[in-house]
Amino acid sequence: MNVNKKLTRQLYSVPYLLWIILFVITPIILVLYYSFFDIEGNFSFVNYQKFFTPVYLKMTFSSFWYAFLITVIALLISYPTAYVLTKTKHKQLWLLLIIVPSWVNLLLKAYAFIGIFGQHGMANNILDIIGVGSRQILFTDFSFIFVSVYIFIPFMILPIFNALDELNPSLLDAANDLGASRWTTFKRVIFPLTIDGVKSGCQIVFIPALSLFMLTRLIAGSRVITLGTAIEQHFLVTQDWGMGSTIAVFLILAMFLVMLVTRDRKRGL
Repeated sequence: MNVNKKLTRQLYSVPYLLWIILFVITPIILVLYYSFFDIEGNFSFVNYQKFFTPVYLKMTFSSFWYAFLITVIALLISYPTAYVLTKTKHKQLWLLLIIVPSWVNLLLKAYAFIGIFGQHGMANNILDIIGVGSRQILFTDFSFIFVSVYIFIPFMILPIFNALDELNPSLLDAANDLGASRWTTFKRVIFPLTIDGVKSGCQIVFIPALSLFMLTRLIAGSRVITLGTAIEQHFLVTQDWGMGSTIAVFLILAMFLVMLVTRDRKRGL
């Protein structure tokens, strides 16, 4: 019986292994392979030398900085939102309403914000009404971060909501009985027990935020240059696949590093 179960489990794992090999491992190997060729197709380490020049190092720092800002702002908004949702009567319905916008195509949402933040858009109309006057909102760092946070917030809320929703209420009652204040209860009980949800949310937001390129074009007007933007330029404009692959290699390494730092650490008994 155990042999049959083991065989069945192995058979069920075949499609998963094929998927991983074809669509995860193989693309990474190809990217690594192309990174060792210069723009003329010659085997070389010149791309890795270029990456450690001030231009690309500054771009790398910029990518991490914007991804960090987007993640922190999304977390500051999402945690209290998820906490309030767990206390509402129809929490699943409210959660669904928050998640539904994430189903809309990213390009459509970007063009919607172009209209909202445009010179004659709704945002500037509101500023005119309150007497502030029109401002250049589109093609700024503010518009890029605002739209990015809006897009990623549902992905941050969901894992935090699940962690909060699974929290044992008796632990909060125990903290109250022992005389703990609300802040102490949050700091010593709620947050430590939901840290895995926070880590998952940060992973889901930070990693894709590192490689944003569409929003940098449409919303930031190329004012924000990230590693994702550079990869797009090298593959589609300059046709320097080697340099684009080299940047992608470092981006993949950075993503694995983030996953390693934020992974769940199971404590032994």
